[in-house]
Amino acid sequence: MKRFHLICINLLIFFFIFSLIWITTASAASNLGKAPIKSPRKTSVNTIIEPGDPASITTLGGKKNLKLSKRAKERIQKKKEKLIDKIKNVKTKGKKKLFSVAVKSRVLSATTNALENTGTLARITSDTTSNRVLVTYDQPSAEYGRLGPAYGIMLRNLLGHFSSTVDLLPIDHYQTGNLENYDYIFYLGSYYDNQLPTDFLQDVLNTNKTVVWFKYNLWQLAWDPAANFEATYGFAFNSLAGLNVPPTPANPDPGFYDTVLYKNQSFIKYYFYDAAMNNVFADPDVGVTQITDPAKAQRLITIKNSVSEAEIPYVVRSGNFWYIADIPFSYINPRDRYLVFADLLHDILGTNVPEIHKALIRLEDVAAKVTQQSMKKLSNYLSSKEVPFSIAVIPFYRDPLGFYTGGVPEEIHLADATDLLQSLDHALTRGGKILMHGYTHQYDDRLNADSGVSGDDFEFWDIVNQEPVAEDSTAWVLARLDAGLAELQSLGYTPFAWETPHYHASPTAYRAFPQRFDTTYQRAVYYTSDNPNLNPSDPNRDYAVGQFFPYIIHEDYYGQRVLPENLGNIEYPGFGPPESVYTAEDILLNASYALTVRDGFASFFFHPFWLEKNLHVPGLSDFKTVVEGITALGYQWVDASEL
Repeated sequence: MKRFHLICINLLIFFFIFSLIWITTASAASNLGKAPIKSPRKTSVNTIIEPGDPASITTLGGKKNLKLSKRAKERIQKKKEKLIDKIKNVKTKGKKKLFSVAVKSRVLSATTNALENTGTLARITSDTTSNRVLVTYDQPSAEYGRLGPAYGIMLRNLLGHFSSTVDLLPIDHYQTGNLENYDYIFYLGSYYDNQLPTDFLQDVLNTNKTVVWFKYNLWQLAWDPAANFEATYGFAFNSLAGLNVPPTPANPDPGFYDTVLYKNQSFIKYYFYDAAMNNVFADPDVGVTQITDPAKAQRLITIKNSVSEAEIPYVVRSGNFWYIADIPFSYINPRDRYLVFADLLHDILGTNVPEIHKALIRLEDVAAKVTQQSMKKLSNYLSSKEVPFSIAVIPFYRDPLGFYTGGVPEEIHLADATDLLQSLDHALTRGGKILMHGYTHQYDDRLNADSGVSGDDFEFWDIVNQEPVAEDSTAWVLARLDAGLAELQSLGYTPFAWETPHYHASPTAYRAFPQRFDTTYQRAVYYTSDNPNLNPSDPNRDYAVGQFFPYIIHEDYYGQRVLPENLGNIEYPGFGPPESVYTAEDILLNASYALTVRDGFASFFFHPFWLEKNLHVPGLSDFKTVVEGITALGYQWVDASEL
C-alpha cells in the first residue's frame, strides 16, 4: 500500500513538474518577438551591392572581368603562377591528375508576378520530385529591396540541379505553419533589420525540417530571451562585421572578412573602391557567430579577414539549422564563395553524389565569315586529343550597315556560306556537334550596341536602352528560332541545343527558347520582373542578374535546361577595354576552383578568329594550353550533346 502511495505521489510530482515546464515553455513561446530587440550596428557604409555576376550584364558578351582591388590582383597573380608551375610539373611527369580534392562527404514557367504582389507562391517543379523546398526572402519597399527576389531566383536556379519542387515566397507573406509543408526552408536575409513575422520565427524554433538562414536578421531570434537560442543551438550570434575601417584614397583597401577557406582553396569576395565617388563596390557585411557548445554546433567552413587575419565561422550547423554568414550571390565570379555554396548544397540536401569532374569546350560565333583554315586547325587538334567539342553556329549572317564592307550592306544565308559549310562538315567528322547560337546574332538594321553585325551585337535584348526590343513577344522570338532551324535543317544539320546571343535576352524570350530547344548551353540573365524597371536612379528598381552554373541545371527559373559554361573565354589586349583581357592562365585558374564543386564542370569557349594571322596573337598555342591544362587537372572531356 505504501509503495502504491509513493508511486502516486511520484506521478503527481512528475506531472506537476512536467506542467510547469510545459507552461514555462508555452509562455516563453508566446512571448517570442514581443520583447524589443536591439539590432546590431551595421558597419558598412557607401556600399553598392550588385546581385549575380555584374560583368555578365555590363560588358559585351557578358563574360569578362570586373575591376579588382590591388591586393586581390596580387593574390590572384600568385595563384596563377603557382597553378601553372604545377601543371607544368604534371605534364613533365606524364601524370593526368593535378589535385586530389578532399571530399567526404523543364515544366511550366513561374511568372514573376508572385515575386511582386501577393503572397501567392511562385512554384517551379522538376520532372522527378523527391523533396519540396521553400525559398523565402526579404522584399521591403526600399532601396535594395529587390535584392531579395534576385537572390531568391539565383538560389532557385541552383536548386534546379536537384530533384525538387521549389516555391518562392516574400517573407512578409509567410503564414503560420508554412514551414511544415516543406522538407527544406531557405531564408535569405538580404535587408538589414527587416522585421520578420513572429509566426516565422516561432515556426523556425519548433520545426524539425532543415532550415538554412543567410546573413541578416538572425538577431531577431538569437537575441530574444524567449527563444533560448544559444542553449538550444549551441552557438551565439554576436554581431555584424563589415569593413575594418572606412576606405580613403590613402587607404583604399582596409580589409574585411573577404576570404572563405574551403577544400584547400581561398575564395576571395569581390571588392573595389571608387575613390573619386567615395563608393565601395562590395558586399562586406557578415554575421559573426561563436560556437558555445561543440556538442550541438559545428563550424563547417571558415571565413578570414585578409588584413587582420582573424577567422570566424562562415557556415555553422546545429542539427537541422544552418547559418551562412553572408549571401553568396552578390558579385559572383568563377573564383568566388558562390562555388562553395553550390557544393555545400549537396550536403544540405543530402545527395551523397560522388566526386566526378567533366569538361566541355565550345567553338563560338561560327558564322559565314569563319575561315576554313582556322576551323580545320581547331577541329584537327581536338580530334587528335580525342576531345569532343561543340560549335555555336549563327545560321544567317547580316551586316546591314556595311560596317565591315565600306558601307555596303551584306547578307549571307547558310546555304550560301561556302566556308562555313565546309568547316562544319569537316568538324562533324572529327567529333564536333552543332548548336544554334541565335538566328542572326544581331538586331534589326542598327547598332545594338557595337556594329550591327552578326556575332557582334545582341539579338533578343536592346542593350543600348536596357529594355526589351520593340518586337519582343513569344511569337516574334519563335519565328526567329524557326527561321534559324529551317536554315540548318534544310541542309541536314540538327542542333542539339540553343545558346542565347551574348547570353542576354528578355524574360519573354528566355521563356520561349524551351519551346523549341530541350537544352540550352549558356549563362543567363534573370530579372526580378517580367517588365523590368532597370532605371538606376530609381531606388525601387528591378535587378538583372547574371548567373553562371558549375553544373547542369535541369530546370532554371525560365524553364530552361542549362548546360554550364563557367570558365569564360580568352580575350587579348588591344581588342577591348583593359578589364576585358582574359588569359589562358585565367581560364585554368577558374578550372582549378571549379574542382571544389564535387560534380563541377570545367566548361569554356573559344573564338576561331583568334587563329587569324593578321591579329598577331598566340591563339592556337593558348587554346592548346587551356585544353591540355584542363586535362592535367583531372577533368574528363565529354560530348555536350550526350549530357
